Amino acid sequence: MTDRANPNPASPSPAPLPISATVICKNEEACIGKCLSSLKGLAEIVVVDSGSTDGTLAIVEDLSRRGLPIRLIHQPWLGYARQKQFALDQASSPWVLSIDADEWLDDDLRTELPRLIGAEDSIAGWQLRRTLTLYGRPAPVSLWTRPENMLRLVRRGRARFDADLIVHEGLIADGETAVSPRGLLRHERGLPLDEQMKKEIVYARLKAQQRIANGRKPSWLKLLLNPPIYFLRIFFWNRFFLCGWAGFIHAATGATYSLMTEAMHRQFYYARKASGSARTNSGGKGGMA
Repeated sequence: MTDRANPNPASPSPAPLPISATVICKNEEACIGKCLSSLKGLAEIVVVDSGSTDGTLAIVEDLSRRGLPIRLIHQPWLGYARQKQFALDQASSPWVLSIDADEWLDDDLRTELPRLIGAEDSIAGWQLRRTLTLYGRPAPVSLWTRPENMLRLVRRGRARFDADLIVHEGLIADGETAVSPRGLLRHERGLPLDEQMKKEIVYARLKAQQRIANGRKPSWLKLLLNPPIYFLRIFFWNRFFLCGWAGFIHAATGATYSLMTEAMHRQFYYARKASGSARTNSGGKGGMA
């Protein structure tokens, strides 16, 4: 039957995809708008903020008013893995997309999502190919470099974050995963070098602390070999030599992270050992008094 008032009625909007996106954030005004805008068409966007004081919340609330299905939750910081697990637990759709505030979906990946979530039940999740933009370069790195394959799209209830990890957290799937053949998860934050090095040092300290908590001893061999191996892996194996000096600096930054991890592991280990010896000696003297 033709609508006489409007002989050419607009086609109804497609139903949202049964995917909940989860984003944790704090002071991400520079990038969160692009991230959330790329999630248009999903059933739900769960944003977990841990105390932003910049314009992050204003951007989130503005996009919510414009119609994005955002659910904003305020949660004090629990640590990387626990904060992401908290966000994951809030999701209500059959599929969950875990995405960082400085990432966004390109058009090819958005187009691919319906096929991915139509996978057979044996597929618990999909690894998405992530590429990045290096500081000082307007375009993402060449696709001849090796994108990271990262598990980010999972069936709700069939994946989790390891709460014992305090850094480099990642989803663990209960079942088979596959790599999405099309589309990219774009990582767009090319930080100035001084800011990037501060971030690498924070990660190095957390990784060293995690090793200490797990009872691992430092290795002089790793201190000697891991940094150059890290550089060679990024620069040659991941083909960042194709990015010129920006790729060289990216690989060298990674090597510095590796060096700081090994050095801090050594520092924390011997500081704890010295502290333990001091307490033992103090206790022994107290017993003799």
